[in-house]
Amino acid sequence: MINTSWHFSCACVVSHVLDRYIALLYVILPLIHIEDKLPAMEKLTQIAHNVFFTLKDKSPEAQQKLVEACQKYLSGHPGCVFFAAGVLTEELNRPVNDRDFQVALHVVFDSLESQNAYQVAERHVQFIEENKENWETVRVFDSTVGS
Repeated sequence: MINTSWHFSCACVVSHVLDRYIALLYVILPLIHIEDKLPAMEKLTQIAHNVFFTLKDKSPEAQQKLVEACQKYLSGHPGCVFFAAGVLTEELNRPVNDRDFQVALHVVFDSLESQNAYQVAERHVQFIEENKENWETVRVFDSTVGS
């Protein structure tokens, strides 16, 4: 005669163990491939340096003069992978647009070290000295970005 209560008891234990094992797999499996996710995180090594200038003299001529000074003194620094300078786009006037500036500078560096060197570079310091008289406000937004 077969003891059915013993078989039922074993089946319950096996079922319980399998449930725990499956739950554990849900936790462990995503961790097994975590190294696949690391290269994407490592790509976040570039530094975006965005500067927005509000000028005292807001004339188009003063804006153009500052854009030209940005191009002369702030482009071509070691480690610079992207450079752009320009003026506020008048046509983009949505409620979310911050329009409290006239000239924008966008520089992306390959590393924090390159950005730090840029900050003390002679041409950068000269740019500040020659142009700061017409700055009402300067806002700087630095962030770590990737490609």
